[in-house]
Amino acid sequence: MSAAVARVFVARLGGCSVFDPAGEKVGRVRDVIVVYRHAESPRAVGLIVEVPGKRQVFLSIGRITSIGSGQIITTGMMNMRRFEQRGGEVRVIAEILGRQMNFVDGSGHAIVEDVAIEQSGPGEWEVRELFLRRPKIGVSPFSKGQTVFAQWAEVTDASITAEAQSASQLLATYEDLLPADLANALLELPEQRMLEVADELSDERLADALEEMPELDQVGILNQLDDDRAADVLDQMQPDDAADLIAQLSDERGEVLLDLMQPEEADDVRMLLAYAPDSAGGLMTTDPIIVSADATVAEGLALIRRHELAPALGAAVCVTMPPYEPPTGRFLGMVHFQRMLRYPPNERLGNLLDLRLEPVLASASAAEVSRILASYNLVSVPVVDETNRLVGVVTIDDVLDYLLPDDWRSFDGDEPSLPPRARARQSLPTSAIPVQAVTQKRFPNGTK
Repeated sequence: MSAAVARVFVARLGGCSVFDPAGEKVGRVRDVIVVYRHAESPRAVGLIVEVPGKRQVFLSIGRITSIGSGQIITTGMMNMRRFEQRGGEVRVIAEILGRQMNFVDGSGHAIVEDVAIEQSGPGEWEVRELFLRRPKIGVSPFSKGQTVFAQWAEVTDASITAEAQSASQLLATYEDLLPADLANALLELPEQRMLEVADELSDERLADALEEMPELDQVGILNQLDDDRAADVLDQMQPDDAADLIAQLSDERGEVLLDLMQPEEADDVRMLLAYAPDSAGGLMTTDPIIVSADATVAEGLALIRRHELAPALGAAVCVTMPPYEPPTGRFLGMVHFQRMLRYPPNERLGNLLDLRLEPVLASASAAEVSRILASYNLVSVPVVDETNRLVGVVTIDDVLDYLLPDDWRSFDGDEPSLPPRARARQSLPTSAIPVQAVTQKRFPNGTK
């Protein structure tokens, strides 16, 4: 380790780039791992590094040659096996920041805002100092508690008797994560910490993360929320994802949550639950872009330009007769955004319909929908009922989620492919969950 930096604050390491000796970037720091010791301060044993493919791996502290200027240099040797937290290991950012500590001199308590690790020898780093914030004094909303530094020996962990640990510092490190990455980050946390973080996430942000999780994990988190909060989160989810999740719950709680949801959102979910899970109706989403035949190209482009719109839904607009909410009036056709780009802004969309694309019935099989998407190189296909009213669209991501194995999110990329499955909206038996029994010893000098 370079002698230039012998003391580092962990919160500042979050997001730092990691490079090999040749200057090639190999990943980004997500956390620091420490282990507690009796009568001594915790010892830092390594970093959690996110490498390409969004995989989190363990980097031994002994394989770090330099820390400085917002970057970390390694020896170039990294074990690329997915990180699994072992007993006795503690994540500093995820589990210590935000924790309440009591001062041993009896002067009160404070919240950990940062942790300093110091080099005590070659390949040896340990926690020496904490940056803490005492409770604020007074009622002014602008006042903040006094900040102090304290040695590890000067405080004791109050987490056993304190309320739930604050997750505000941890959430700040997750702010720039995409929903899928946020979901993975949450699932990597210890269960209690994951629930604490989920509790502090906004409804919309938690909904985005739940949509990217396996169904069993979705249910586990939702079951820890009270009914009002759970309904608010379901309101923020895509209707098809919300329907899949509610179908995993007991009938009694599912009905309670549907009654608490916004009426329009609940109606969409009830409609989806009425279809077979392996049908077009069971796979579709009920919120495509729907316009009248008199709408112009300019209006269509403005609608697909919305930031919150999923790319697959923004690939085309659906043209129908009124009403313009599913189930709509008679379905007229679709207009792809590329075709809109070829015409002047005042051109009516009713003149640009792709008449070659036939909608599918809601009762059509998932296999038929997959065949149509593949045969015609589409990213979405409209779904209609028996009276040709548009009820939704099936997008390519809906089909992929149906075809991929149930545990595809946990794949590292080197596992053998599994047969396609039909998501039946039923909880998987425990025996169907793959278990990887892999052991990996870690030592501060990087040996195994």
